[in-house]
Amino acid sequence: MDPIAFSIFGLGIRWYGLCISLGIILGLIVGIYNCKWREVEEDHLLDVVLISLPLSIIGARLYYVIFEFESYRNSMAEIFNIRHGGLAIHGALIFAIISALIYTKYKKISFLKLADVAAPSIILAQAIGRWGNFFNQEAHGGPVSYEFIKHFPEFIQRGMNIGGAYYHPTFLYESLWNLIVFVILYNILKGSKKTGIVFYTYIGLYSTGRFFIEGLRTDSLMLGPIRVAQLISLSGIIIWILFMIISWMRKRKA
Repeated sequence: MDPIAFSIFGLGIRWYGLCISLGIILGLIVGIYNCKWREVEEDHLLDVVLISLPLSIIGARLYYVIFEFESYRNSMAEIFNIRHGGLAIHGALIFAIISALIYTKYKKISFLKLADVAAPSIILAQAIGRWGNFFNQEAHGGPVSYEFIKHFPEFIQRGMNIGGAYYHPTFLYESLWNLIVFVILYNILKGSKKTGIVFYTYIGLYSTGRFFIEGLRTDSLMLGPIRVAQLISLSGIIIWILFMIISWMRKRKA
């Protein structure tokens, strides 16, 4: 599996970066279209993207490096080399949400309306970006037999044959789950005017899928014996459930 898509003036352009870039572009197009469902101005969405995108990349790398610092202790320059991967989506989301909160507070607009519009775009970008892990042959699960992997397309079989052994294509599981969540969020956005429901459902559904898929991976960031992504995902599920309970209680009182 060649992680280099093509070269420009001797500089190798990696599939990893192309997948992330494609996800961002398609997500932005979808987000602009979705602004009408929450009466969000396109300029506000574009502003948040321009502000949060570079910060989310920093956050994704910082989050990863914090938990893998021992790997960089003797080669600090590698901290800035993201071409080989090493971006954690939870770090990106934390920085992006903080950026959006600050922006919406400054502009005196609704954070949740903006977040509702952005949520389907974010999960779509994640679905596409996961394929960058495939080309880097990373973020996979444990070993599987040929009898298991043979049910997947041949190019998946080749990509998941690493060092003569086959591995769970967990990138594919998460990508497909994210696409399902995208369809659900898009339909909720069109069908419900309730502010916040799309954003919190994104948190809940993504976290649910990630919790189970993370259990298959072999490269999880760890906090002692605990998989950090599972801990964050569990927190996301609880936040979603609390939102649904509070919404139901408010509806009963109304």
